[in-house]
Amino acid sequence: MPTSDALPPIDPEDLTDAEGFEEVDATTGGIPLDQREFDLLVAGDLNPDILVLDPDPVPVFGQVEKLVSTIRMTIGGSSAIMACGAARLGLRVAFCGVVGEDELGASMLASMAEHGVDVRASRVDSHVPTGATVILSKGKDRAILTAIGTIDRLTVDDIPIGLLATSRHLHVGSTALQPELRDSLPDLFALARALDVTTSFDTNWDPDMRWEGVKPLLATADICFPNLEEARRWTGQADPVAAAHALASGEVAPRDPDAGPLTVVIKLGAEGAIALREGQLVRAAAPRVAVMDTTGAGDSFAAGFVAATISGWPLEETLRLAVACGTASVRAIGGVDGQASIDEAAELLKQA
Repeated sequence: MPTSDALPPIDPEDLTDAEGFEEVDATTGGIPLDQREFDLLVAGDLNPDILVLDPDPVPVFGQVEKLVSTIRMTIGGSSAIMACGAARLGLRVAFCGVVGEDELGASMLASMAEHGVDVRASRVDSHVPTGATVILSKGKDRAILTAIGTIDRLTVDDIPIGLLATSRHLHVGSTALQPELRDSLPDLFALARALDVTTSFDTNWDPDMRWEGVKPLLATADICFPNLEEARRWTGQADPVAAAHALASGEVAPRDPDAGPLTVVIKLGAEGAIALREGQLVRAAAPRVAVMDTTGAGDSFAAGFVAATISGWPLEETLRLAVACGTASVRAIGGVDGQASIDEAAELLKQA
């Protein structure tokens, strides 16, 4: 699996000048894979997660002050957590997102950089405050309150084509919270395919519970990462294996003729996960650990799956690494503090 002690320098002009892309020949797959500067480009949400942890974190109205065990602020946003997890595993990661021109935005960008993620392609919006999420967590379960702020401000036009062309894989998280970005993703995924860049997405929970726009993503992406409830709602199938087959077969959304097969990865929480690719179905059980906080576990899982996939691992080993990465995450508070290195994930695999 790729490792990197320092982020490679890139010319900012290459990331903002659309003309730079015109020199890339998409018909030949663009830049050779071994010459690309980044293993992974993540586009999507970045915001602080303000975590309130307690056996009973539910507030009491009527101006009642209630004492809780822990309140902490950390990196939040499905996309941002996934990017940090991939960097922890040794991938060269670039991130493209939007924050406000405020202390929260500056803090998030600085924290991402500290976790080894290149954030120079991110944009600061001077008109909208940085989005934020408050998570009331009991450990194994949680409730989430989000102020959208800049979370839905990212568009395809913000994603530098030059940066896409020099990446091996593109992942987009929280598509349900970013409708403008989501609706343009099928065309971006098609462009990525022409550049020999593989793609994945994670809708995360849709507050409206409609998951609009998911079918065009299923038709064009290479990998999707629903949890069990999302897979059930997309397919109408209660059984995860039946849901995986419905998604992979094109029953829910017929595949784009130019796209290859869809890899369906369904997260099953404490029960592990299943993955289906070209008829091969694999399962992986989750190691048993003491759960402190489940925030971001699915995003760390996705980081492990993508890291192993672009490194050419077989599907079964890929899924086992992903489950180990997701499991490692729950042992600490927040989405990034418990993320595993490749060696730490390997140790967890021995317990499965």
